[in-house]
Amino acid sequence: MSDSSARDPSRDNAMSAAMASGRVEPDDNAWTRRLVLFLRIMAVISIAQGLYHWAQVTGFIGGEEEAFENQSMPWQTATVYFAVIELVAAVGLWLATPWGAVVWLTTVVSMAVIELMFPGIYGGSLTVVALEALMLATYLVLAWMAARERPP
Repeated sequence: MSDSSARDPSRDNAMSAAMASGRVEPDDNAWTRRLVLFLRIMAVISIAQGLYHWAQVTGFIGGEEEAFENQSMPWQTATVYFAVIELVAAVGLWLATPWGAVVWLTTVVSMAVIELMFPGIYGGSLTVVALEALMLATYLVLAWMAARERPP
């Protein structure tokens, strides 16, 4: 039941003019799409990190010297924490939910704090801290730009 007389002629003229000139109208949700793509990439990374931590807990990787039971209590606690929270964050990130971003931000900040404040647990790698800071900054920029394209 499409009535061609009910169509907006000004919109049709604008579309035909844009097509004739070879110009494409800008996408209004470009930053939102970029944010969702970034969240999905971070979800895949979080799954890999979570599975890595679970492999450490279960003994799937590492030798006898690196067995979970032979590690210090702070290392065991941090590893179990990241094994659980990374996978929870991955689900939320893949679905692009607000709680997923919050859980992921918690994991990013937690890893940076552990590396900086407790270097005895995972070794205090400044490279890990820099990567976490880069991911956090990228998320904040994308979220800000996505929010700007949808004013309140």
